[in-house]
Amino acid sequence: MTIERLQRAWQRSDGLFAELADPAWREQPIRLRQPFLFYLGHLPAFAWNQLGRGLLGRPAFREDFDSLFERGIDPTGVDAYAPQATWPALEAVREYKERVRAALTSALSDPGFPREGLPVVAMVVEHELMHHETLQYMFQELDHALKRVPQPERLRSHAGASGVASARRTIEIPEGDVILGARAGSLPFGWDNEFEAHRVRVPRFAIDELPVTNADFREFVEDGGYADPELWREEDWAWRMRGCVCRPHSWRAIDGGDGLSVRGLFEDVPFEEAASWPVQVSWAEAAAYARWRGARLPTEAEWHRAARGTPEGRERRSPWGDEPPGDRHGSFGFRDRVPLSVGSHPEGASAWGVQELVGNGWEWTATTFAPFPGFAPLPSYPGYSADFFDGAHFVLLGASWATDAALLRPSFRNWFQPHYPHVFSKFRLCSG
Repeated sequence: MTIERLQRAWQRSDGLFAELADPAWREQPIRLRQPFLFYLGHLPAFAWNQLGRGLLGRPAFREDFDSLFERGIDPTGVDAYAPQATWPALEAVREYKERVRAALTSALSDPGFPREGLPVVAMVVEHELMHHETLQYMFQELDHALKRVPQPERLRSHAGASGVASARRTIEIPEGDVILGARAGSLPFGWDNEFEAHRVRVPRFAIDELPVTNADFREFVEDGGYADPELWREEDWAWRMRGCVCRPHSWRAIDGGDGLSVRGLFEDVPFEEAASWPVQVSWAEAAAYARWRGARLPTEAEWHRAARGTPEGRERRSPWGDEPPGDRHGSFGFRDRVPLSVGSHPEGASAWGVQELVGNGWEWTATTFAPFPGFAPLPSYPGYSADFFDGAHFVLLGASWATDAALLRPSFRNWFQPHYPHVFSKFRLCSG
């Protein structure tokens, strides 16, 4: 099963890279990310450095590539990241990828493969799955002319359907406890920031039933929210001014008119057809909108209480219950590849009636990314989380349409800088 999971992840990687037209490999559609060619080398380099060289002690067959593609960059700041001036030839990177895969397939097929190495294999698989999402939001920013494939007809049929979102409604959540994190030994694999499980008392609060939509956020824009420094933290206002940020990054002006469109993976969608999609913004913009509405973002503990708590006092594994995630519970697992109208999966609601907590966009929280009590870094990847415990990253929870179902466990945490607008995100408001 281990080798099959890895091979399935490789197959999806190949499918995503196949969507790029040849001139796109050295493109840097997100200025704070590396070019696509880096990621073609990074995925096998990570796998080889963790499994081939790290776990099994195999000698390097491309030490320069093992080093060059070892680790990506944190998308910080407001300036463009300047990648190295020259890159290896595309065919050389592809050959490296194939050699790594062949060597690892052989090693994992060996009956003598050490069982204590299975968590490292699981880490390599999840790393690959997470980068599938990174590749998708880079792909969304890429000029459509550099994409090899047209929008699939399956998506075209509903990508522009606005639907009718429910009226704004808040739900009262009573005071109660929630368990954050996972207990050591309870998961086949977990990243270091997921441990150790601990109980948190959550005071009474109110939370929106649904995430904020593009239509909701347009009210903030038209009311001058981007021009009012009182709504922004000082560092966020400075970022907004430096970048001349005046609307969500995914909103695009339509040439020759006053209209707007919303960026999609394969084509831009007229604003009116995307009005009920969840708005995709940075943490800074979400926090400013919340202040404008006289509200705030939920904490990590409040989000979990709304998602997993029950009136009876027990906790569910997922908002909808303890059964595995399915199509009716939310938009995740690459099934849609576009946002859907908020509230499209009422069967995924929590015990309190809060909808869409998992799927259709990662949800920003007010909690800075920090270790749980009892944190211990991964021995083979000690900097995975610890490098980001700097007070400058915020926790996101849930999942987007581009999140693999394997990552939907309750303890999984995502995190980003507050000024990064590219992640497939959403947010909802909280008070109390």
